[in-house]
Amino acid sequence: MHIPNILTIFRIILIPVFVIVYFALESSDPTHSNIYAWAVFTLACITDLIDGYLARRLHENTRFGAFLDPVADKLIVCTALVLIVQHFGEHHEFISYPSVITIPAVIVICREIIISALREWMAEMAKRDTVGVKWIGKWKTTFQMFAIAGLIWRQAEWMIYASTALFYVAVILTIFSMCQYLSKAWADLTKDL
Repeated sequence: MHIPNILTIFRIILIPVFVIVYFALESSDPTHSNIYAWAVFTLACITDLIDGYLARRLHENTRFGAFLDPVADKLIVCTALVLIVQHFGEHHEFISYPSVITIPAVIVICREIIISALREWMAEMAKRDTVGVKWIGKWKTTFQMFAIAGLIWRQAEWMIYASTALFYVAVILTIFSMCQYLSKAWADLTKDL
């Protein structure tokens, strides 16, 4: 098995570790930082960068990796978002309205489902490259990962506010990139209407 694929599998294995660490520290003191869960999430993000770099550098792009890498990304992001929404919905002195986090989290998760379905459908039509990852998707992911990491750690009030602001930037890029992907596939999607 290639190193990039091993790293992708490792990232998936980190998901239950992340959840266990997150809840272990949440239950002990829900108002303070969760640096250990942040460390696990950050490690998962770093493995994502490394496996993509190695796959390109070593020319080890495989069908297995092409399938599993985006799945691993979506699993870790959606898991983290559910935990963050749960945290801010139950108790937080800095964000009084849970919808401030919940609504953008729902938008991100919905976008991930829509784009995954779109890519699968376009792949069936042998047009997967039409909805391949673009630069805006990479920026969206970068802002999203930093925002989520900050909302997991929440070491100080400024970090929560800064991470929330980054999260909203990520959501704007999320909507824009979704519209971009849908517009490229629109002719095929509406051909038989």
